[in-house]
Amino acid sequence: MTAPAAFARHGAAALGLLLAWHLAAQALAGSHMLAGPLDVAVYLATHHALMGRALIVTLENAAWGFLAGNLAAVGLALIVALMPRTRVVVAAVALVVFCLPLVATGPVLRVLYGPGPGPQITLAALAVYYTSFIPLLVGLRAAPASWFDLIRLYGRGAWTAFVQIRVMAALPYLMAGLQIAAPAAFLGAMVGEFTGADRGMGVLSIRAMRGLDVEATWTIALVAATVAMLAYGAIGALAARLSPARPDILLATAPAPAKGNPMLRGLGLAMLTALVVLALWWALMEAFALSRFFAKRPDDIWRYLISAPTAAANRATLWAASVETLRLVVPGYLAGLGAGAGLAMALVLVPWIAGAVLPLAVALRSVPIVTTAPLIVLALGRDTLGTITIVAVMTFFPALVACIQGLRQAPGQALDVMRIYATGRLTQLWHAQIPAMLPAFFAAARLSVPAAILAVTVAEWLATGRGLGALMAMTASTSNYNMLWSAIVVVAVGSALGYALVAWLERAVMARVAPEQLRG
Repeated sequence: MTAPAAFARHGAAALGLLLAWHLAAQALAGSHMLAGPLDVAVYLATHHALMGRALIVTLENAAWGFLAGNLAAVGLALIVALMPRTRVVVAAVALVVFCLPLVATGPVLRVLYGPGPGPQITLAALAVYYTSFIPLLVGLRAAPASWFDLIRLYGRGAWTAFVQIRVMAALPYLMAGLQIAAPAAFLGAMVGEFTGADRGMGVLSIRAMRGLDVEATWTIALVAATVAMLAYGAIGALAARLSPARPDILLATAPAPAKGNPMLRGLGLAMLTALVVLALWWALMEAFALSRFFAKRPDDIWRYLISAPTAAANRATLWAASVETLRLVVPGYLAGLGAGAGLAMALVLVPWIAGAVLPLAVALRSVPIVTTAPLIVLALGRDTLGTITIVAVMTFFPALVACIQGLRQAPGQALDVMRIYATGRLTQLWHAQIPAMLPAFFAAARLSVPAAILAVTVAEWLATGRGLGALMAMTASTSNYNMLWSAIVVVAVGSALGYALVAWLERAVMARVAPEQLRG
């Protein structure tokens, strides 16, 4: 398809979307659920100065967090590249830190930093570093062995091989990670603004939601989504210019093949990771001489949950909130993954609609959940359905994009043979394309575990008033830091266990479907 024809088709799709939006707003007029495009345009024209000031603040914090997080990712990847034996432990600790709930660490950072943009920048950095670290890990190991043989043949050393082969091979993977990280930085900055900031898009979003200002809520969501999509597209364009050969979809590394007893190996890694995390936690608190009033140590949490006179009541409160959160996050997570994979397979069977759906999916994938959550709450209410939908939306788009790209990895020769024997599309899908899709599907499933928990805690924080998100919001406002830190530990450990459970399921499925991939 020529460029003018593609532009015309995308323009027609955009106009159709605007028309559908306008008609839906007209049909729901007076319901306080949906503001139409004209309402949004009027609000934006009337409040452009306020919106512009807030956007500049959030963009600045997101940019600094993007820089800091990616520098941390590069540093961790270099440690692993130079000391390969540290790979498993460094990756495990990085995952645990990534699983820290942003909505709970924000209040702690607010006390630590005091007034200023520190929490927003730090949360933006925490939101992005893992999405760049994982592709870098894969990219640094992506160069063919023959390239290193050629370097040795010419008498060059290890440094030349590292710079000219490993670093250059990792560049496409780094750009892929940066493209996903850009919207995540904007999300982290907005979450940081929820925790006591006085300026920014997150502050405007909370005010609009609490005031039931539908026009403001939709305008903020549209502006945030537009900025996130522009950042996603700009880095994608830069990546295409710097490295035309794009890597496969990389949301997380494949689980390492199990050597020896997998249960003992996994238990040993878990214990080592826990020891490293606890040591780092305690060392950081002590190194900066932070007050135990708000900067709790591991022994403080142990006393609060195990040995204190009120430990049983504390555990009961935490358990009740955890059960409520699990009740919402599990069905939302499964629904999002199932819908994403199902739609990807439907697009293979009906390929003529893929050209319209895929660009929209890629665009919506970059929209911050903190802007879509208020809209879903307005539409579906603050009860179970609204929260499950928010979690499903958070997991749906990554799963869809990953599965579409995974389906494209099906061996062309196998498909050609099937076509020669006149097999139908369903047979090709079942026997060739779905097995090729599974690695990408499980990669999305693993990284969607902390994303789903972020989504449910944001929904509970902003809307439902129940679960771990609401518990963290309440304890932050009442300075009950023992419970806040306990909730942080529960969420981080739960996310890491969910990630490990999906990785175990991946090994079990791939061992039956494609055992050669695990051996490779």
